[in-house]
Amino acid sequence: MRKHYRAEGLAEHDLAASPVEQFARWFRQAAAQAHLFEPNAMIVSTADGEGRPSSRTVLLKHFDERGFVFYTNYDSRKARDLGENPYVSLLFPWHPMARQVIVQGVARRTGRDETAAYFRTRPHGSRLGAWASAQSSVIASRAELDASYAELAARYPEGGEQVPVPPHWGGFRIAPSSVEFWQGRENRLHDRLRYVAEPDGGWRVERLSP
Repeated sequence: MRKHYRAEGLAEHDLAASPVEQFARWFRQAAAQAHLFEPNAMIVSTADGEGRPSSRTVLLKHFDERGFVFYTNYDSRKARDLGENPYVSLLFPWHPMARQVIVQGVARRTGRDETAAYFRTRPHGSRLGAWASAQSSVIASRAELDASYAELAARYPEGGEQVPVPPHWGGFRIAPSSVEFWQGRENRLHDRLRYVAEPDGGWRVERLSP
């Protein structure tokens, strides 16, 4: 169960001036890959106030020079973790390209206006789902979840009254302190180039041994 990577390498002179610009380049290439399912899927790793880690896959919804944004239930485990410990790691595992990107930084909640603007773009069923699921809580059965959704679907039929944004639902923006770009290479001599934030707002690039 071992793959031999033969992709072209990643050199310092190939990098963009900022990690977000470099991420945008790789993301466009990942999105163009026919066999790469959900290139915006990322593994979000958090730890609670006692250092106990947890990971899960979520979808990146926006990125720019301010950071990387995803949305979730604020009562979920990840949100509770971030309330106790705002440091977070994001991993984009683009296996078909022998690439991965690792973002480390600090998470902060997005503003309610930004959350509401995104919520209105979600499919109707997803908006209902944000209300129906008390994410990360224990429930008795699948039937309980389905009944909750059915009740909401009856209250807010598609094309009827607008589904309001749940007060317990919103976004997190991760402001990066480092972003590593990993390119698989032959003989496990991979290229690892990492941007590290400088106090003056610039970025330092360093090469890591594989």
